[in-house]
Amino acid sequence: MKLMFAVVNKDDNHAVSSAITKAGFRATKLSSTGGFLSAGSTTFMIACEDDRVDDIIEVIRKHSRQRKQIVPTEMTLGTPLYDNGPVEVSVGGATIFITNLERFERV
Repeated sequence: MKLMFAVVNKDDNHAVSSAITKAGFRATKLSSTGGFLSAGSTTFMIACEDDRVDDIIEVIRKHSRQRKQIVPTEMTLGTPLYDNGPVEVSVGGATIFITNLERFERV
């Protein structure tokens, strides 16, 4: 078995959650905050059989997307020495971590 942690942008939270459920998987949702932009995100914890990992990744891929966002320079560089104005960064998509799961029980 595998344990997957999928960190998803807050804007894709509902779509990913619905798609995971519709595909027959169960997930635990945790509110989380990204370190780069300190933006809200959702971390899904999903336990699954080894042969279903790619299925879950595909569901997440279809329902989370990268987008461009304009942010103030200080959010990306700390306190700037000079102000170049806002910069465009890529946000969204998903980051997925997969680990071996020794034991899993529902009680």
